[in-house]
Amino acid sequence: MRMHWDDLPPATRHAVVAHTGPLYATNSSDKGLNSELAAILDTRAGAVFVKGLRRDHPRVWTQEREAAINPYVLPLAPRLLWTVKDDDWHLLGFEQLVGRPADYSLHSNDLPLVAEAIIKIACIRAPADVELKQIAERLADYVDHPDDAALLQGDTVLHTDWTPDNVLIVDNVARVVDWAWPTRGAAWIDAAYWVIWLVSAGHPPADAELWAAKNPAWSTAPPRALDVFATAQQRLWAGIAADAPDVAWKRQLADAAQQWLDYRRA
Repeated sequence: MRMHWDDLPPATRHAVVAHTGPLYATNSSDKGLNSELAAILDTRAGAVFVKGLRRDHPRVWTQEREAAINPYVLPLAPRLLWTVKDDDWHLLGFEQLVGRPADYSLHSNDLPLVAEAIIKIACIRAPADVELKQIAERLADYVDHPDDAALLQGDTVLHTDWTPDNVLIVDNVARVVDWAWPTRGAAWIDAAYWVIWLVSAGHPPADAELWAAKNPAWSTAPPRALDVFATAQQRLWAGIAADAPDVAWKRQLADAAQQWLDYRRA
């Protein structure tokens, strides 16, 4: 259930104000759907985006992971300004980006900007001091053989969630938000994740792959590895859509994943 600023315990709010100074206004945000709290705080130093989970939430570890990876994915990601962690809540305060979600539709002027962001991320080596799952671990339930999963392994930082809401166009630059699931894997994989979102937005799979190929790392992916990844995504999204048959965007992503897999099989 989405919480609001005033729902936080007084002690937690006071701990935030110790970082921000007086608050002039607070507004709940419709972004950060995986967070129990998402709000924009109007402070003396400017707007701050705060997101958080209660300490007993099963995914509270994603807060720790997002904080740990932040220094390595700047300036693409918004800068983490502070962390509040008390007995009840774990909150992260970020610089508030003023932008709009990327447009993935055919002929959109945003597509080269998103491609450039993916290229930059593909150049970030996974830091040794941040615990990151291998993409092969995350997709293990959707591949047939361990040797197949090994084709996805690598030492690059991956974002893995290329919903347009996570890519904000700010001053004609694509900035990437919501790093709750950073992962370690092959440098071509974020581009492959993007393929499914492009197909969902109306791109034929062949054209979507051409956009993915803007990332130089795409050429390092063996065809078998792309087939394994496409199969895993089809199985993943089919399961997600089956669990939520009334959610249109999940059905659209499942259909896009199927289209891409059919294309690769052909």
